Amino acid sequence: MSTYRGYTYVPNKAAPTPTPGRKPKRRKHRIFGYIAIMMLLTSLGGVLWFYFTESGTNLRYTLADTLITTQHRDYAKYLIGQDQLNRRVDDYLKKFDAMGLEKDNHNIQISPLSNNTVQVEQVTGKKFKGYLMYVHNPKMIRVVTTNIVGQGEQILSMVKRTGALAGVNGGAFDDPNYDGNGFKPAGIVMSGGKLLYSDVGMGDPVNVVGIDRNGVMVAGRYKPSELLRIGVKDAVTFQPRFIVNGKGLVKNEADGWGIAPRTCMAQSKDGTIMFLVIDGRQPGYSIGATLYDAQQLLLEKGAVTAANLDGGSSSVLVKDNQLVNRSSSSYGMRYLPTAFLVFDHPDQVEVPNVWAGIDMNHFNSSVKPFAKNSK
Repeated sequence: MSTYRGYTYVPNKAAPTPTPGRKPKRRKHRIFGYIAIMMLLTSLGGVLWFYFTESGTNLRYTLADTLITTQHRDYAKYLIGQDQLNRRVDDYLKKFDAMGLEKDNHNIQISPLSNNTVQVEQVTGKKFKGYLMYVHNPKMIRVVTTNIVGQGEQILSMVKRTGALAGVNGGAFDDPNYDGNGFKPAGIVMSGGKLLYSDVGMGDPVNVVGIDRNGVMVAGRYKPSELLRIGVKDAVTFQPRFIVNGKGLVKNEADGWGIAPRTCMAQSKDGTIMFLVIDGRQPGYSIGATLYDAQQLLLEKGAVTAANLDGGSSSVLVKDNQLVNRSSSSYGMRYLPTAFLVFDHPDQVEVPNVWAGIDMNHFNSSVKPFAKNSK
């Protein structure tokens, strides 16, 4: 107790001296608590946005579509549910069939003095990189098949074996668990005006991508008998045709069938064939493209007809005996049944029927008799 100018000061013994460091520790605890609450609220908000808003739902379905195009298709059910997954796949197939029925006026004017050069340019988008190959004379293109009985063949091998100038992967094939041997096509295969393979009846329509004897691209839904009647020379099965008469049929990104590596074939009004190969599934380099991305790029380049070919880890562009693009497969180029190749003298190319005499109805596409197939 002390006295100062008549006032008596008595220390408050009930108030203990603050312990050094106690307040900062409480402050840290409160800060960590705030951070934890904010993270929880952010996570909850993200979940609510992902599942209950239009923009989140669009992203969720885009991710599901992307999985649908991979060997991990079943994982899409965790994003949209199994029923929605089944419905989504069915809806796409029905939509692709409808797109294939759009009437094509085949408004192509091919010059009799077509330039025989083959050019490749690099193309880029917001999330992808790829290449566009121009074949100015469409009659230089042929469908070539594997020459290995029971096994597909890599595109680079096909190009070297046949002396082709360039080539890209072709049509659909039986691919159990995305690890098949690449020998059994799906749908039809035509080369040199001959129907080499068909798993449908002559009167059953199937989606095709090809070229007729005049060099005009033919894509859409046709019966095998019709293809022979109208003079289609080389063709494979795939879908969808997404540009017809210069009009894009994919309305927006949401209908673009996910983000993936792509191979597409297109034709401009002067007859030039364009093969678009987009790399994907490689973060930091190229994620991939939707069909809408491919459509818009090809429309900018003057395409009046365009169709999708096999993509994903099958997407390959070869020119001058060199692989041009970066395949998404970590095992190297896939073994495939068909390819579109470019030749100086296409009429001199012989493509034998490698499937003749084989009971393809009972062929086991999962057996790899010669080389391990890449994914």
